[in-house]
Amino acid sequence: MEIAFFTEGNWVGKVTRDDPNMRTEMAWICTLNADHYNINDTPNKQYDLGIIIIPKKDPEFNSNHLRQYCTQLASMQEGPHWYFQDYPLNRQIWFYNTLMEMDFLFVHNDIDKRYFEGLTGKQCRVLPSLMIEDSIKDVFSKSRSGVMMGGNFCNWYGGFDSYMIAQQFNTDVCVPSMGRKISGEEQMDNLTHLSYMNWIQWIHELDKYKYGVHLMRTHAAGTFALNCAYLGIPCIGYQGLDTQMLLHADLSVPIGDIAAARKIAEKLRKDEEFYLYCSNKAKSNYKELYHENKFNTTFTEQFKIS
Repeated sequence: MEIAFFTEGNWVGKVTRDDPNMRTEMAWICTLNADHYNINDTPNKQYDLGIIIIPKKDPEFNSNHLRQYCTQLASMQEGPHWYFQDYPLNRQIWFYNTLMEMDFLFVHNDIDKRYFEGLTGKQCRVLPSLMIEDSIKDVFSKSRSGVMMGGNFCNWYGGFDSYMIAQQFNTDVCVPSMGRKISGEEQMDNLTHLSYMNWIQWIHELDKYKYGVHLMRTHAAGTFALNCAYLGIPCIGYQGLDTQMLLHADLSVPIGDIAAARKIAEKLRKDEEFYLYCSNKAKSNYKELYHENKFNTTFTEQFKIS
Protein backbone atom coordinates (compact mmCIF):
# COMPACT_ATOMS: atom_id res chain seq x y z
CA MET A 1 0.00 0.00 0.00
CA GLU A 2 1.32 3.43 -0.99
CA ILE A 3 0.74 5.92 1.85
CA ALA A 4 1.40 9.65 2.20
CA PHE A 5 1.19 11.87 5.27
CA PHE A 6 0.34 15.56 4.97
CA THR A 7 1.28 17.79 7.92
CA GLU A 8 2.35 21.37 8.61
CA GLY A 9 6.00 20.24 8.48
CA ASN A 10 7.94 21.95 5.69
CA TRP A 11 9.76 18.92 4.32
CA VAL A 12 9.29 16.19 1.72
CA GLY A 13 10.47 12.60 1.88
CA LYS A 14 10.66 9.57 4.16
CA VAL A 15 11.74 9.08 7.78
CA THR A 16 14.79 6.91 8.42
CA ARG A 17 14.85 4.55 11.39
CA ASP A 18 17.67 6.47 13.07
CA ASP A 19 15.91 9.84 13.00
CA PRO A 20 16.76 11.60 16.30
CA ASN A 21 13.30 13.20 16.58
CA MET A 22 11.17 10.07 16.35
CA ARG A 23 7.97 11.61 17.70
CA THR A 24 4.74 9.69 17.21
CA GLU A 25 3.87 11.03 13.76
CA MET A 26 7.46 10.44 12.61
CA ALA A 27 7.27 6.85 13.88
CA TRP A 28 4.05 6.27 11.92
CA ILE A 29 5.61 7.63 8.73
CA CYS A 30 8.70 5.51 9.30
CA THR A 31 7.08 2.15 10.01
CA LEU A 32 4.53 2.53 7.19
CA ASN A 33 7.31 3.52 4.75
CA ALA A 34 5.13 6.50 3.90
CA ASP A 35 6.07 9.68 2.10
CA HIS A 36 5.66 13.03 3.81
CA TYR A 37 4.51 16.34 2.29
CA ASN A 38 3.59 19.73 3.61
CA ILE A 39 -0.17 19.95 3.87
CA ASN A 40 -0.34 22.47 1.00
CA ASP A 41 2.01 20.58 -1.33
CA THR A 42 0.91 18.73 -4.45
CA PRO A 43 2.09 15.09 -4.40
CA ASN A 44 4.35 13.84 -7.18
CA LYS A 45 2.72 10.38 -7.44
CA GLN A 46 -0.47 8.46 -6.75
CA TYR A 47 -1.26 7.01 -3.32
CA ASP A 48 -3.69 4.44 -1.99
CA LEU A 49 -4.13 6.44 1.23
CA GLY A 50 -3.43 10.02 2.23
CA ILE A 51 -3.40 10.79 5.96
CA ILE A 52 -3.88 14.46 6.87
CA ILE A 53 -2.91 15.92 10.25
CA ILE A 54 -4.84 19.19 10.33
CA PRO A 55 -2.73 21.94 11.96
CA LYS A 56 -4.12 23.01 15.34
CA LYS A 57 -3.19 26.65 14.80
CA ASP A 58 -4.63 26.93 11.28
CA PRO A 59 -7.42 24.44 10.57
CA GLU A 60 -8.71 26.28 7.49
CA PHE A 61 -7.31 23.71 5.11
CA ASN A 62 -8.77 22.57 1.78
CA SER A 63 -8.19 18.95 0.81
CA ASN A 64 -9.50 19.22 -2.76
CA HIS A 65 -6.00 19.32 -4.28
CA LEU A 66 -5.18 15.94 -2.66
CA ARG A 67 -8.25 14.01 -3.74
CA GLN A 68 -7.01 13.38 -7.29
CA TYR A 69 -3.75 11.90 -5.94
CA CYS A 70 -5.14 9.74 -3.11
CA THR A 71 -7.66 6.92 -3.57
CA GLN A 72 -8.72 7.38 0.07
CA LEU A 73 -8.25 10.36 2.37
CA ALA A 74 -8.28 10.18 6.16
CA SER A 75 -7.59 12.74 8.85
CA MET A 76 -5.53 11.96 11.94
CA GLN A 77 -6.60 13.52 15.22
CA GLU A 78 -4.24 16.21 16.52
CA GLY A 79 -4.68 17.02 20.20
CA PRO A 80 -7.77 16.22 22.30
CA HIS A 81 -11.11 15.74 20.56
CA TRP A 82 -12.53 18.95 22.05
CA TYR A 83 -9.64 21.15 20.92
CA PHE A 84 -11.41 22.55 17.85
CA GLN A 85 -14.16 24.01 20.05
CA ASP A 86 -11.70 26.66 21.26
CA TYR A 87 -11.71 28.11 17.72
CA PRO A 88 -13.98 30.95 16.63
CA LEU A 89 -17.28 29.52 15.37
CA ASN A 90 -16.43 29.89 11.67
CA ARG A 91 -13.26 27.85 12.19
CA GLN A 92 -15.17 25.20 14.15
CA ILE A 93 -17.51 24.80 11.18
CA TRP A 94 -14.57 24.70 8.76
CA PHE A 95 -12.88 21.99 10.84
CA TYR A 96 -16.08 19.92 10.95
CA ASN A 97 -16.63 20.26 7.21
CA THR A 98 -13.05 19.10 6.59
CA LEU A 99 -13.70 15.97 8.65
CA MET A 100 -16.85 15.32 6.63
CA GLU A 101 -14.78 15.37 3.42
CA MET A 102 -12.70 12.41 4.66
CA ASP A 103 -13.37 8.77 3.80
CA PHE A 104 -12.70 7.83 7.42
CA LEU A 105 -10.94 9.19 10.51
CA PHE A 106 -7.95 8.09 12.59
CA VAL A 107 -8.05 8.87 16.32
CA HIS A 108 -5.84 8.43 19.39
CA ASN A 109 -8.06 6.69 21.93
CA ASP A 110 -11.21 4.63 22.24
CA ILE A 111 -12.94 7.59 23.90
CA ASP A 112 -12.03 9.71 20.85
CA LYS A 113 -13.37 7.01 18.53
CA ARG A 114 -16.77 7.16 20.21
CA TYR A 115 -16.76 10.96 20.09
CA PHE A 116 -15.90 11.37 16.42
CA GLU A 117 -18.16 8.52 15.29
CA GLY A 118 -21.02 10.24 17.06
CA LEU A 119 -20.07 13.67 15.72
CA THR A 120 -19.57 12.72 12.07
CA GLY A 121 -21.22 9.33 11.54
CA LYS A 122 -17.98 8.24 9.84
CA GLN A 123 -15.90 5.14 10.46
CA CYS A 124 -13.13 5.86 12.96
CA ARG A 125 -10.03 3.77 13.64
CA VAL A 126 -7.62 4.07 16.55
CA LEU A 127 -4.07 4.63 15.31
CA PRO A 128 -1.97 3.69 18.34
CA SER A 129 1.02 5.73 19.42
CA LEU A 130 4.27 4.10 18.41
CA MET A 131 7.97 3.94 19.28
CA ILE A 132 10.75 3.00 16.84
CA GLU A 133 13.26 1.28 19.09
CA ASP A 134 16.35 1.05 16.88
CA SER A 135 18.20 3.98 18.46
CA ILE A 136 17.18 3.35 22.08
CA LYS A 137 17.98 -0.32 22.62
CA ASP A 138 20.92 0.59 24.86
CA VAL A 139 18.71 2.11 27.58
CA PHE A 140 17.28 0.30 30.65
CA SER A 141 19.28 1.66 33.57
CA LYS A 142 19.90 -0.67 36.50
CA SER A 143 19.96 2.24 38.95
CA ARG A 144 17.06 4.71 38.94
CA SER A 145 15.88 7.41 41.30
CA GLY A 146 13.57 10.40 41.35
CA VAL A 147 10.23 11.23 39.73
CA MET A 148 9.59 12.48 36.21
CA MET A 149 6.41 14.45 35.63
CA GLY A 150 4.85 14.16 32.19
CA GLY A 151 4.10 17.84 31.66
CA ASN A 152 4.23 21.30 33.14
CA PHE A 153 1.74 23.48 35.02
CA CYS A 154 -0.61 24.68 32.28
CA ASN A 155 -4.17 23.37 32.17
CA TRP A 156 -3.33 21.23 29.13
CA TYR A 157 -0.86 19.03 31.05
CA GLY A 158 -2.35 19.31 34.54
CA GLY A 159 1.08 19.66 36.08
CA PHE A 160 -0.17 20.88 39.47
CA ASP A 161 -1.94 17.57 40.08
CA SER A 162 1.18 15.68 39.01
CA TYR A 163 3.43 17.85 41.18
CA MET A 164 1.39 17.23 44.31
CA ILE A 165 1.52 13.47 43.81
CA ALA A 166 5.19 13.50 42.83
CA GLN A 167 6.02 15.03 46.22
CA GLN A 168 4.69 11.88 47.90
CA PHE A 169 7.81 10.00 46.85
CA ASN A 170 10.09 12.19 48.99
CA THR A 171 12.72 12.40 46.26
CA ASP A 172 13.87 14.69 43.48
CA VAL A 173 11.22 15.71 40.93
CA CYS A 174 11.90 16.67 37.32
CA VAL A 175 9.76 17.88 34.42
CA PRO A 176 10.52 18.37 30.71
CA SER A 177 10.55 21.90 29.32
CA MET A 178 7.65 22.43 26.93
CA GLY A 179 6.21 25.24 24.88
CA ARG A 180 3.34 25.67 27.32
CA LYS A 181 5.55 26.24 30.37
CA ILE A 182 4.06 29.05 32.44
CA SER A 183 5.73 31.85 34.38
CA GLY A 184 6.83 30.96 37.89
CA GLU A 185 7.39 27.24 37.43
CA GLU A 186 11.11 27.63 38.06
CA GLN A 187 10.36 28.86 41.59
CA MET A 188 8.56 25.69 42.66
CA ASP A 189 10.31 23.79 45.45
CA ASN A 190 11.98 20.49 44.58
CA LEU A 191 11.40 20.78 40.84
CA THR A 192 14.01 20.72 38.10
CA HIS A 193 13.23 21.57 34.47
CA LEU A 194 15.06 19.65 31.76
CA SER A 195 16.51 21.59 28.86
CA TYR A 196 14.98 21.09 25.42
CA MET A 197 16.24 17.91 23.75
CA ASN A 198 15.48 15.59 20.86
CA TRP A 199 13.47 12.39 21.24
CA ILE A 200 16.42 10.01 21.60
CA GLN A 201 17.97 12.24 24.26
CA TRP A 202 14.60 12.37 26.03
CA ILE A 203 14.32 8.57 26.25
CA HIS A 204 17.85 8.31 27.65
CA GLU A 205 17.04 11.02 30.22
CA LEU A 206 13.71 9.46 31.24
CA ASP A 207 15.53 6.14 31.77
CA LYS A 208 17.26 7.65 34.83
CA TYR A 209 14.00 8.01 36.80
CA LYS A 210 12.22 5.47 38.99
CA TYR A 211 8.67 6.84 38.89
CA GLY A 212 6.44 8.60 36.36
CA VAL A 213 3.46 10.83 37.17
CA HIS A 214 1.25 12.34 34.48
CA LEU A 215 -2.19 13.32 35.78
CA MET A 216 -3.22 14.92 32.50
CA ARG A 217 -6.93 15.39 31.85
CA THR A 218 -6.29 16.08 28.18
CA HIS A 219 -6.61 12.88 26.15
CA ALA A 220 -4.20 12.91 23.23
CA ALA A 221 -1.43 10.60 21.97
CA GLY A 222 -0.36 9.39 25.42
CA THR A 223 3.33 9.17 24.61
CA PHE A 224 4.59 9.74 28.17
CA ALA A 225 2.79 6.66 29.50
CA LEU A 226 4.02 4.74 26.45
CA ASN A 227 7.66 5.80 26.95
CA CYS A 228 7.48 4.88 30.64
CA ALA A 229 6.06 1.43 29.85
CA TYR A 230 8.81 0.70 27.31
CA LEU A 231 11.38 1.46 30.02
CA GLY A 232 9.46 -0.32 32.78
CA ILE A 233 8.82 2.87 34.77
CA PRO A 234 5.50 2.73 36.66
CA CYS A 235 3.39 5.74 35.68
CA ILE A 236 0.46 7.13 37.68
CA GLY A 237 -2.12 8.78 35.42
CA TYR A 238 -5.76 9.55 34.80
CA GLN A 239 -8.14 7.15 33.08
CA GLY A 240 -9.36 7.87 29.56
CA LEU A 241 -6.00 7.65 27.85
CA ASP A 242 -5.51 4.29 26.13
CA THR A 243 -1.76 4.07 26.75
CA GLN A 244 -2.25 4.80 30.46
CA MET A 245 -5.09 2.33 31.00
CA LEU A 246 -3.69 -0.49 28.87
CA LEU A 247 -0.07 -0.21 29.99
CA HIS A 248 -0.46 0.94 33.61
CA ALA A 249 -3.91 -0.36 34.58
CA ASP A 250 -3.14 -0.64 38.31
CA LEU A 251 -1.86 2.93 38.38
CA SER A 252 -4.78 4.60 36.57
CA VAL A 253 -7.32 6.64 38.55
CA PRO A 254 -10.51 8.53 37.65
CA ILE A 255 -9.96 12.13 36.58
CA GLY A 256 -9.66 14.32 39.66
CA ASP A 257 -9.25 11.46 42.14
CA ILE A 258 -6.11 12.82 43.76
CA ALA A 259 -6.79 10.78 46.90
CA ALA A 260 -6.54 7.52 44.94
CA ALA A 261 -3.40 8.72 43.18
CA ARG A 262 -1.84 9.60 46.55
CA LYS A 263 -2.51 6.08 47.88
CA ILE A 264 -0.92 4.51 44.80
CA ALA A 265 2.15 6.71 45.13
CA GLU A 266 2.56 5.65 48.75
CA LYS A 267 2.24 1.98 47.81
CA LEU A 268 4.78 2.29 45.00
CA ARG A 269 7.21 4.00 47.37
CA LYS A 270 6.85 1.58 50.27
CA ASP A 271 6.06 -1.76 48.61
CA GLU A 272 8.99 -2.92 46.47
CA GLU A 273 7.11 -6.05 45.37
CA PHE A 274 4.25 -3.90 44.05
CA TYR A 275 6.72 -1.59 42.33
CA LEU A 276 8.43 -4.50 40.54
CA TYR A 277 5.05 -5.98 39.57
CA CYS A 278 3.97 -2.68 37.98
CA SER A 279 7.33 -2.25 36.25
CA ASN A 280 7.36 -5.73 34.74
CA LYS A 281 3.67 -5.58 33.83
CA ALA A 282 4.18 -2.30 31.97
CA LYS A 283 7.04 -3.75 29.93
CA SER A 284 5.12 -6.92 29.08
CA ASN A 285 2.00 -4.94 28.15
CA TYR A 286 4.09 -2.73 25.89
CA LYS A 287 5.53 -5.75 24.04
CA GLU A 288 2.08 -7.31 23.68
CA LEU A 289 0.05 -4.24 22.73
CA TYR A 290 2.31 -1.48 21.41
CA HIS A 291 5.36 -3.08 19.82
CA GLU A 292 6.00 -2.03 16.23
CA ASN A 293 5.15 -5.52 14.93
CA LYS A 294 1.74 -5.34 16.65
CA PHE A 295 1.12 -1.90 15.14
CA ASN A 296 1.86 -3.07 11.60
CA THR A 297 -0.21 -6.24 11.94
CA THR A 298 -3.21 -4.28 13.25
CA PHE A 299 -2.87 -1.60 10.56
CA THR A 300 -2.73 -4.23 7.79
CA GLU A 301 -5.73 -6.13 9.18
CA GLN A 302 -7.81 -2.94 9.33
CA PHE A 303 -7.39 -2.44 5.61
CA LYS A 304 -7.98 -6.10 4.76
CA ILE A 305 -11.33 -5.82 6.53
CA SER A 306 -12.18 -2.54 4.80
